[in-house]
Amino acid sequence: MGQVDVRFVGSGDAFGSGGRFQTCIALRTSDDLFLVDCGASSLIAMRQQKIEPRDVSKILITHLHGDHFGGLPFFLLDAQIVSNRTAPLTLVGPPGFEARLMEAMEILFPGSSKVDPNFEVRFVELKVRTPTAVDEIEVTAFPAAHFSGAPSYSLRVRVEEKVFVYSGDSQWTDTLIEASDEADLFVCESYVFDKDVALHNTYTTIMQHRPRLTCKRIILTHMSEDVLSRASEVELPMAEDGLLLTL
Repeated sequence: MGQVDVRFVGSGDAFGSGGRFQTCIALRTSDDLFLVDCGASSLIAMRQQKIEPRDVSKILITHLHGDHFGGLPFFLLDAQIVSNRTAPLTLVGPPGFEARLMEAMEILFPGSSKVDPNFEVRFVELKVRTPTAVDEIEVTAFPAAHFSGAPSYSLRVRVEEKVFVYSGDSQWTDTLIEASDEADLFVCESYVFDKDVALHNTYTTIMQHRPRLTCKRIILTHMSEDVLSRASEVELPMAEDGLLLTL
């Protein structure tokens, strides 16, 4: 059983609350490095934290909002123009992922989606509750309560006999209990403290259901200023940019 390092490259929301980078989580084993989500600011955060983009073998995407997948056009162009990547890159996400990414690339950099890169780009489409092998890891998607114009997922990742789960963006749903069952680490979005906000989770709701969660560890992420300003009242660990955990 190997060690898995989990680094919060970006732990912020869509709006830079607290000066944090948008969602991007890097998981590293002895012979692999992959990302879970890649928000628009992720390449900047990776450079700042000295994470080499060329070493990333795959990127798993929870849903198609810019603060979770909007960094991919920059990542792909960097791979082609700056990093001189030659190794294949696997992109994993919900139905509609490839088409939306191509549209985003054309909006941001016209013509970029038509250029054949010097490396192979593989797309893997996830289906709900269907374990999918991606190289040496297994990814299972669970439906999240969050509108993004395509299915939004919580992701359960089995790597090196460890289980990492990320809620993605989601209003509370009992599916989060199922997805995080006995996980080694459950990363759960906590956008607001106790306000009634559609499509997102609240800290008080997480605490209400905390006794029902069987995960070994839980850490909060994707926090707005509403939560950050009340950090002294939060009883659960809170992620921050650059935070490194070991599973």
